Amino acid sequence: MITKKLLQIVVLTILFFFADRIAAQEKLSLTIDQAIGIGLQNSKILHSSFMKVKSSESKVKEVNALRLPSLKLNAGYRRLSEVDPFIINTPFGSFPIAPGIFDNYSFQLSLFQPLFTGFRLAGNVNLNEELSNATTEEFNKDRNELFFNIKNSYWGVYKAIQFKKVMDETVEQIRAHVEDAKNLEKAGMLTKNDILKIEVQLSNVLYQQVDAENAVKLSIVALNNILGIPLSTQIEIASTANLNEYRLDELSKLIDIAVEKRPELKAAGSRIRAGEAGVTLAKSSWYPQVSLYANYYYSKPNQRILPTQNRFDGTWDAGINLSMNVWDWLTTKHQTDQAETQLAQAVDGLGIIKDGITLEVTQNYLSVNQAKRKIDIAKLSVGQAEENLRVTTQKFKNGLATSSDLIDAETALISSKTNYTTSIVDYELAKAKLEKSIGK
Repeated sequence: MITKKLLQIVVLTILFFFADRIAAQEKLSLTIDQAIGIGLQNSKILHSSFMKVKSSESKVKEVNALRLPSLKLNAGYRRLSEVDPFIINTPFGSFPIAPGIFDNYSFQLSLFQPLFTGFRLAGNVNLNEELSNATTEEFNKDRNELFFNIKNSYWGVYKAIQFKKVMDETVEQIRAHVEDAKNLEKAGMLTKNDILKIEVQLSNVLYQQVDAENAVKLSIVALNNILGIPLSTQIEIASTANLNEYRLDELSKLIDIAVEKRPELKAAGSRIRAGEAGVTLAKSSWYPQVSLYANYYYSKPNQRILPTQNRFDGTWDAGINLSMNVWDWLTTKHQTDQAETQLAQAVDGLGIIKDGITLEVTQNYLSVNQAKRKIDIAKLSVGQAEENLRVTTQKFKNGLATSSDLIDAETALISSKTNYTTSIVDYELAKAKLEKSIGK
């Protein structure tokens, strides 16, 4: 028999096991590529965009089906009110001509095949195929946007973590300086006011440390949101900034690549071709419409068979139908004018998008070069600030520097390290923007 104490131990062990599992599930170490993979899988925006693609593909199949023969079945039953039958009386007797049949049943099977529609069906197919292509390219655009947004959030977390590290290191340094200052005060080399200055500096840095800790939490929540995972998940950044030389092609070549690969331009090109198909579709009403039809009737009674009999009989008919709009008060012309103006707008839209992409690539190209130069300058500044703090700290311990000098040196180091972290993240984001702008 299990004792109460043993039962408590078992329960606590189980709770500890599951608590450990839950805690483990809330922590996630991610590289930038893994984050992109999770974001692609969980994105509701991307899923919605993909459903638009599936819908447009189904629309293409629908309009293609209109070119094929259609077969329809109609069936019905009708009950007629009772009337006296039509009878002819002759010297030889009475003959019923139209007997009273009050239950009518009908079955009709109809075949319809368009032969010539004035290019209406072909234009409709081409229109929807190009619109489907445009929707697919818009999906690619949404995916590229998601790529960049994930990278932006990921490096935002990296930046917040690095800034917090700077604050943590600075807090420890200043606390050490406070202890040094108190020792110097005991030796009569510093005043109480000098110690207060350093303690005020420590309070200011602690204040910034709180902001840094909150910035890390906020940036992780933002990343979790864009990845579509629980907001409480603790993210560990597994990727580091790649400071290797980033190979840049000539600006003109990058613009050519963007013009070739950007999904926005491909979508705009598809919409132009859709506009051309729309003009063809509008003009189709100028032409005659020719179709083939056939019907099979199986009815009780069958009205084509005389005399009318209370039985099922089958008959059929087939033919060619031609219809043409002779006069519609220039409706077709007005529809054609509308389609041509929409086509002109699509052509202008392509030019506007192309100009915008050229500007975007140029700006991002210059930003990458600028960000790389800033890293070199910021790195040099960190080295200088660290050396300045080391020298100032040594002088301060020897009573050769004031507390204000020490505070200035610490502030300069915080600023230089912050600038270095910012420049690294800006460099990664500048590369991501450039790659997005050229369609990678």
